[in-house]
Amino acid sequence: MNFATASLAEIAEVAAGGGAPQNADDFTVEGTPFIRAGSLSPLVNGASESTLEHLTDEVAKEHGLRKFPCNTVVFAKSGMSATKGHVYRLRNEAYVVNHLAAIIPTDRVVPEFLEHSLRVFSPVRLIQDAAYPSVRLSDVATMKIPLPPLAEQRRIAEVLDRAEALRAKRRAALAHLDTLTQSLFLDLFGDPATNPKGFPKRPLASLVRDDDTINYGVVQPGDDLEEGIPLVRVGDLVDGKVRHSELKRIAPSIEAAYKRSRLRGDEILVSCVGSIGVVALADDSVKGFNIARAVARIPLAETTDRIFMAAYLSTDFVQRYFTNELRTVSQPTLNIKQISEATVVLPPIAQQREFTRRVTAVEQLKTAQRVSLAELDALFATLQHRAFRGEL
Repeated sequence: MNFATASLAEIAEVAAGGGAPQNADDFTVEGTPFIRAGSLSPLVNGASESTLEHLTDEVAKEHGLRKFPCNTVVFAKSGMSATKGHVYRLRNEAYVVNHLAAIIPTDRVVPEFLEHSLRVFSPVRLIQDAAYPSVRLSDVATMKIPLPPLAEQRRIAEVLDRAEALRAKRRAALAHLDTLTQSLFLDLFGDPATNPKGFPKRPLASLVRDDDTINYGVVQPGDDLEEGIPLVRVGDLVDGKVRHSELKRIAPSIEAAYKRSRLRGDEILVSCVGSIGVVALADDSVKGFNIARAVARIPLAETTDRIFMAAYLSTDFVQRYFTNELRTVSQPTLNIKQISEATVVLPPIAQQREFTRRVTAVEQLKTAQRVSLAELDALFATLQHRAFRGEL
């Protein structure tokens, strides 16, 4: 079945938000939510509009801001946010920043259907220059989407909403599992800040291998070479592991000058420039890779459990220490000296290994949840395309 189509201007008002107030005192925790481009990612992932900045009607009036009604569909029309494809339907009235397009549906289109339509027929395709991404409102207005009868719009929206709800539950379950590691740590060992169990304390440097030291890597990596040696940067430290998809590769001649930071595959990695304190475990898959200047390499001796130490370095206690020790030149920097002097509250190795056993069980659950979420994502994509082809 082929549905009729309509331009957005035929079924909705196409508008944009207004300039954001520049005075921090203009924002409150009460009033009407104010949606920025940066608000879209958390909102589409389930965050409540109540968590956003708010404006009183008086302040909004002073700045000439329009209040958009519930069910307005918004997306970024300028800046890098415009490339991300985030589409969100307002659950309440809201003020909207001028970087966002605001599509106010008429009675010809079901708001939920409009939201799903703009996720499938994304405004991202209207961007003409990837270097300076922007979408013209005139192009948005003439953009066409399928327009089945209202009853069919409601049915499609309900099916996709139910599928999206299942995905949201799976993401929430994963998010809960992500918090379990720190909960397990505190249950077994207590807060390192107070050390209620009286464990001995050691500087981190005293726990590394005798034949090695804590260090950082390549200062000037040069160009990215297709056949080069992989270089682990801060952005590659994701979810406690090294992500391989965006690794830079450097000339072997440059890497050879940094043999001391070449990975063996059993180290702990900590970001030390820019984003501070991101922790990841190296494994056999990165053996022979090197690290960037912004990444510190911690080669633990076998007398300390790696998974325990990675969790310890992620605690609020250690993260606060890292923050307090920052040196800011062009960007925040944590020196090797400060990392080496970090205090480690050290339980007996048997207790460390019990912690690792429990964390490993949690990781197995997370793996199963990720597989399930990937399957739901694939199902949802299939449903979307079938729905708008009239095959649902």
